[in-house]
Amino acid sequence: MEPPQESAAGDRKRRRRGGGRNRRKPSSSSQQAPPPAAAPPPLPSPPSKRRRKDGTGQAAATPKRGNTSSLLDKMRARLSGGHFRMLNEKLYTCSGQDAFDYFKNDPNLFDVYHTGYREQMSHWPEQPVNVIINWLKRHNASWTVADFGCGNAAVAKNVENKVFSIDLVSDDPSVIACDMAHTPLDPSSVDVAIFCLSLMGTNYPSYLEEANRVLKPSGWLVIAEVRSRLDPNNGGADPEKFSKAIIQLGFSLVSKDEKNKMFILFYFKKKEKSKVAKSIDWPQLKPCLYKRR
Repeated sequence: MEPPQESAAGDRKRRRRGGGRNRRKPSSSSQQAPPPAAAPPPLPSPPSKRRRKDGTGQAAATPKRGNTSSLLDKMRARLSGGHFRMLNEKLYTCSGQDAFDYFKNDPNLFDVYHTGYREQMSHWPEQPVNVIINWLKRHNASWTVADFGCGNAAVAKNVENKVFSIDLVSDDPSVIACDMAHTPLDPSSVDVAIFCLSLMGTNYPSYLEEANRVLKPSGWLVIAEVRSRLDPNNGGADPEKFSKAIIQLGFSLVSKDEKNKMFILFYFKKKEKSKVAKSIDWPQLKPCLYKRR
């Protein structure tokens, strides 16, 4: 017998029930359309240059390139100043012979020293060398002068006198390069001996003894010295003891100029019949050293 056939309506009913049991409800994510691909982030704009504000709240101007060269100039000046202080300390703390040998081995160092020296002196209200030049101009132009520690030979360049310019080193053929304690000048051959801020070595008395040797009787000894070196209140020598030692060398003190706040000027005159004391108590002059910055 053939199996009984079901009606079409019953068949459809079973399909609906069976389909309802077997079919899973789609998830909400599967019902939604896939999200569009994320757009790439915008490229960052170039960072704007931050401008500093000055004290008024205004935007400060951007430094110009020219300021770079100005900064380099300041750095060079600082390096040069440090080199000068080192050389200055060397001159004040060694003997004249040691200084002569030191600069003879490298003469360029003496140029460095004098460049720094001129920079330091530019801050002084008055230059002692100019005072001495004016003093010479008021006296006899026929006098022969020995300028010990002449530097750039300013005295010789500004007076009519015959001047022996003496220093440790020089590329100027008119300057005698030597240890100032041993010059090639003849005995009793000059009328004026000048020490303008040049009594720097630890053996400075030997420089003055050499000046006494080359000076004629009644010749002048002119000394300009930094005031602080002759201030006993801050470790300097007593100026009276300094003068007394030179008097014992065979000089008389004619005058002393203390009106300038940076230096003291001494004017000595060699006695006609000078007699050097057997023992002279030379005071120690305080080194003139600049502070490191």
